Amino acid sequence: MAPSSSTLCFLFFLGIFSSTFTSSFTEIGARVEGSGRIRRRTLMDNGLGLTPQMGWNSWNHFHCDINETLIKETADAMVSTGLSAVGYIYINLDDCWGELNRDSQGNLVPKASTFPSGIKALADYVHSKGLKLGIYSDAGTQTCSKTMPGSLGHEEQDAKTFALWGVDYLKYDNCEDTGGLSPKERYPKMSEALLNSGRPIFFSLCEWGQEDPATWAPSIGNSWRTTGDIEDNWDSMTGIADQNDQWASYAKPGAWNDPDMLEVGNGGMTTEEYRCHFSIWALAKAPLLIGCDVRSMDNVTFELVANKEVIDVNQDKLGVQGKKVKKEGDLEHSTETGVEDEISAEVGSHACKMYTLKPLTNRDRS
Repeated sequence: MAPSSSTLCFLFFLGIFSSTFTSSFTEIGARVEGSGRIRRRTLMDNGLGLTPQMGWNSWNHFHCDINETLIKETADAMVSTGLSAVGYIYINLDDCWGELNRDSQGNLVPKASTFPSGIKALADYVHSKGLKLGIYSDAGTQTCSKTMPGSLGHEEQDAKTFALWGVDYLKYDNCEDTGGLSPKERYPKMSEALLNSGRPIFFSLCEWGQEDPATWAPSIGNSWRTTGDIEDNWDSMTGIADQNDQWASYAKPGAWNDPDMLEVGNGGMTTEEYRCHFSIWALAKAPLLIGCDVRSMDNVTFELVANKEVIDVNQDKLGVQGKKVKKEGDLEHSTETGVEDEISAEVGSHACKMYTLKPLTNRDRS
């Protein structure tokens, strides 16, 4: 999906929707680098992510300007707007929620000026709304903002802290690795720590696709970033979609490619471009993590992110990621398999049409 001023987006999706999914619980061995031992786990050990995660993340719109009032109001809005009813259940804090230093016992400390009630109280509030709370840390000595400690060397301690607080989701970034260790060495340590924490915690690897995580992350996490950070413009969105597309065959229930969070509603693209953005992410079985201010989203934004038919494509239990199969000039289309007969549509510049096609049964043909 090479970005250009005239790129069109034409999406096909052949969906065979299943009412049940039976996992094979295939066991995979991952070597913890430097330890010389093999750790055994299954893809479904934490029982999470059988469909791509849906929710909200603070970073794209608010960056470091977050506090507990914002998070509570966002949780309220997710319920009152009906977004939680269509599947958006994770409320995820990103960077900047903690103090610069750990306490005397080596524990992470919520920032007193912005989260005075603490993360446990915030998790309790979010849970009372029927939602789940996500948090952020980093596989380095500091987080990317350099305003709080990372978890490198503190994996077991921090995982237990997150579990004690009632955290349901961890986004794990890739900044400030002063020791020069590869992600393949650092990320499995947190994966194992989460499995040992006593609480099911969704593990979202944010390694930026540096070492092709699709080829090794399915054995240690529920999703993995395949690209750098998205920006709120057409060229960034389509370029990231192209990068993510090459890893389609690795996606499966419990383990998903992540081309970064949604920019829908943040103002940098047109309505048609946002429609294309949301449709591509749905087709690619990407996490659907809203990145705008849901407290004040307009009706157009709501209708885009709450489109049940498009969400159903993303949440199909078969978990097969659609991918681009053909490009003719500036026209592209994506599908999961071949289709017979013909279908046509007029598609404007930077616009998108999505069709969900189901195979006919003998009864349908009669």
